[in-house]
Amino acid sequence: MINSCCNLSTQDNNKKTIDHKEVIQNRYGSAAIEKESCLCNPVQFDTRYLKAIPPEIIEKDYGCGDPTKWVKKNDYVLDLGSGSGKNAFICSQIVGRDGWVIGVDQNIDMLSLANRSKHYVSKQIGFQNTEFVHGSIEELDALDKNSNFIIKDSSIDIILSNCVLNLVNPDSRVNLLKNIKRVLKINGRIAISDIVSNKRVPLHMQNDPDLWSGCISGAWYEPELISDFKCLGFKNLKFAERSSEPWRVIEDIEFRTVTLTGNL
Repeated sequence: MINSCCNLSTQDNNKKTIDHKEVIQNRYGSAAIEKESCLCNPVQFDTRYLKAIPPEIIEKDYGCGDPTKWVKKNDYVLDLGSGSGKNAFICSQIVGRDGWVIGVDQNIDMLSLANRSKHYVSKQIGFQNTEFVHGSIEELDALDKNSNFIIKDSSIDIILSNCVLNLVNPDSRVNLLKNIKRVLKINGRIAISDIVSNKRVPLHMQNDPDLWSGCISGAWYEPELISDFKCLGFKNLKFAERSSEPWRVIEDIEFRTVTLTGNL
């Protein structure tokens, strides 16, 4: 249970004027069809794993880090906001035949892009160990057609996300964190690449659809990203990677990329 030390209710969300989910659906739906060069801050990945992935998947991947570096052989991986599937397909090669990778995404166009590439990737690597699930990452406790949670309790070794947590409406972040803890096994791990800010983002920026969908105005306030996971009971939390220079500076607020790691 998330206790009172978490800092997810510091903003007056009653004044919001945009539908964050609709804004994201529209922008990422378009980005699944035609590459958008200004979306997030993609980085270089290990080229060994890119050879088995269709070029279309690689060019339509939008992120800000490489959380796949913390995945191990035989892991059961959950990729939150899996998008085109690039991170998931990289993980499928790392975990091997005895591992499993689940990608969750709410955007139908991105899911279609990922799903139609599964056969190609499995043929290249010699096995199939990846699935993609339609759902919101803050609602992993939604029920499937068999009345089961879309992601089971204590079923995941490591949770990844790549520039996605910042897209979750602040009203839903308590449920997001609760579900992250719920689905992880004992000693389960996280590797979360995302955008953080050195100051709290004002409401008028949160209401800018371009800034929100562009992975900027939903940025977690940097000190609170670690403290909110600490409240969940995570240990050994650290920014395994943190950009020394800001990715963007808007209204004197610095936005930079980090990768947060830790374990239960």
